[in-house]
Amino acid sequence: MLKQKLKMLKNSLKEWHQTHSQNLEGKMKEVKDRISVLDSKVELNVLHADEVAELQNLSVNLHSLARVHNSIS
Repeated sequence: MLKQKLKMLKNSLKEWHQTHSQNLEGKMKEVKDRISVLDSKVELNVLHADEVAELQNLSVNLHSLARVHNSIS
């Protein structure tokens, strides 16, 4: 029973690692690019409410990715 739980935990950790740490730089670039697009729209005062929420989520996501990247480095 314990061996089975440890195997499940190991698989879960492996899946988490693949999801969160592979191609971090590429993921960070995508987020930064999207933030840049939304920032351009802010300057033109054409940002919609859903885009404001997206910009906030992107900022949080970028911070999380940077934290993981720094931890790995």
